Amino acid sequence: MDSTILIWEMLFGAIGLGFFSYGKKQKAIVPLVSGVGLFIFPYFVSSLYLVLLLGFALIILPYFVRI
Repeated sequence: MDSTILIWEMLFGAIGLGFFSYGKKQKAIVPLVSGVGLFIFPYFVSSLYLVLLLGFALIILPYFVRI
């Protein structure tokens, strides 16, 4: 495993923890689901570009989707 991918996955996991805790505290479903997605997707993706694409997409998602 490449160390660059590992560092990005850890960064997205930390941001996912922040989204998850915010979504749980505010009872907001979109940040909660986005945080869980940021936790889970690195287990299934091994390409650096796909990790970056999915990670940034899940980070940006709560800013554009308001439920």
